Parts: sequence; structure tokens; C-alpha cells
Amino acid sequence: MKTKNYNPSPIEVRFVEVLSDLKDEINKKLVNFDVVKIDNNTQLDNPTLNFHLKDMEGDEHKIVLKIIQTPDPE
Repeated sequence: MKTKNYNPSPIEVRFVEVLSDLKDEINKKLVNFDVVKIDNNTQLDNPTLNFHLKDMEGDEHKIVLKIIQTPDPE
């Protein structure tokens, strides 16, 4: 299936939704950090995920992932 719309593409949006749902699984694998919340913005051309983390000392950190689907091969 060729992608007809990339702004954002359906697979980008779905990928962000799936990653957001994995918060508990990510927490199980992170050492010394806890994912407090995940914000996502699927309205952007390249959707983003903002992971809000807290370390063992109580300091807050933020990791941002940008999801980009490359163009389909011709």
C-alpha cells in the first residue's frame, strides 16, 4: 500500500499511539528512571512523543521523539 498523505501519515500516527500505550513496558526496562507521563502530538507533520521522566533523586527530565516516515520507494 502506497502512502498518499505524509502530513502526518497514518502509520506515523499509529506508531505514536502504540508507543504511548507502552508506558508501563518502558518503565519496566528503564533503570533509575520512571516515565511519569507521555504527551503526544499527532497533528504535526512529523508527530512527536514527549516522555516526562523522574530520576531516583526526584529530578525531572524530558525525552522527545519525532516520528518521521520516509517516502515510499518508487
